[in-house]
Order: sequence, then C-alpha cells, then structure tokens
Amino acid sequence: MILNCWIVDDEPLALSLLESYVQKTAFLRLTGKYSNALSAMRQISEEKVDLLFLDIQMPGINGMEFARTISHRTRVIFTTAFSEYALEGYKVSALDYLLKPFSFDEFLTAARKALEWFEMAASKPAAETARENIGIFVKSEYRLLHVLYEDILYIEGLKDYVKIYIESEVKPILSLMSLKLLEEELPADRFIRVHRSYIIHRNKISSINKNRIIIDKKQIPIGETYRKQFKAVVEGK
Repeated sequence: MILNCWIVDDEPLALSLLESYVQKTAFLRLTGKYSNALSAMRQISEEKVDLLFLDIQMPGINGMEFARTISHRTRVIFTTAFSEYALEGYKVSALDYLLKPFSFDEFLTAARKALEWFEMAASKPAAETARENIGIFVKSEYRLLHVLYEDILYIEGLKDYVKIYIESEVKPILSLMSLKLLEEELPADRFIRVHRSYIIHRNKISSINKNRIIIDKKQIPIGETYRKQFKAVVEGK
C-alpha cells in the first residue's frame, strides 16, 4: 500500500527535513508541500490525501485549526516543538505526535503506525463493515461503543465534545470529538445538521413549531444557516 502524503510547516529547514524523510520511506508518496496552512486548506478538498504531517504553531491559521477542517479520511501526524499540544492532538484524532527535533527512526515509527491503520481499514471483515452500515463506533470513557443509527435521537455539540442522545436512555453518551467530524461519518439520508450545535435523526421528529424541532420533548432550534436545507428535506425536495 502506498500512502499519498502532504507536509505543512512554516519552517523551511523542517519542511526540507520532512521531505527527505518521506523520500526515504518506500510506502509514502509526497504529493503536496506547503509552508502555511491556508494554502494547504485551499487545495486539500480537491485531492486525495491519506496522511498529513502537520506543524501546529504557524502564522495565520495554526495546524490544530486546520486539522479540525479536514475530512476524516485524511489522517494527521502532528510535528511540533511544543509538548503541551499532545492532548489537543488527541481531540482531533491524530494518529501520532512527533516532538521536534525528531529522528528518522521516530518519523518511520509514526509513519508505520499510519500504514497499519490504513491496512486495517482496508481489510475490515464484511461483518464489521455491515455493523458500520447500521451504526457508528464512538469512544466514551475509555470504551469503544457501537451505537445503532436507529437508536439516536439527536446529537449536541459542546466545543470539543458531543452528546449523543439515545432512545430509551436517560443519560447521553459523551464523546471527545467534534460535531463536524461526526457529521461527516453519519449517513446523510438519516441525519441532518439543523444548527451549529445540533444534528438530528430525521425520523425522530415529533413536530415542528416555527423555528424549533421537537424530538422526545426536547426543543431543538433551527439555525438560520440551516433553515433552507432543512425546509427542503421536510418538503421532500
């Protein structure tokens, strides 16, 4: 397996070093090299990028902000001189975290971890794939839970966390992930974003009262940005 990778770092020496490391790694193919996150952000949606080696402290848009905008299909390995970002890296589901200055051996270890992740994803058993088609896996309190789509009422975003409200359950599932990332993983024919803080299951709507959706006695606001899209769904357009 060959992984298409990009490197993003505002330091020319770090960029050159990373490029040399990639070129020495047989299963990596360098398809993009950028000195700032904004330039990379403009291009990444148009190309297939498997792996992103990403610096964090950069002028303008930093690496952590950039990582929150990319598709979950692109995996991230952070490269930074500041260890305090390790927890933040976990919050955006980074595969690894390389603390500068790092050696080629350390780089290779992180790259191999990425390769193993992609190989595992490509070789999932049919039964597991089928389970993903009817539900989603989420981390909660050090456990990996399989949540069925049909059990989800709605999802609330709280900065770096989400609350997943389940039918017949008193307490929601709390998971450390972004609402944007979860939105990308949910099937669009069953779920819709109706507010910057809410995603709902279409089939769980009890009623609609002006700019509020009622689901299981919960009143969920319809954000102005999402009203047109929601109206089209309701009217079957």
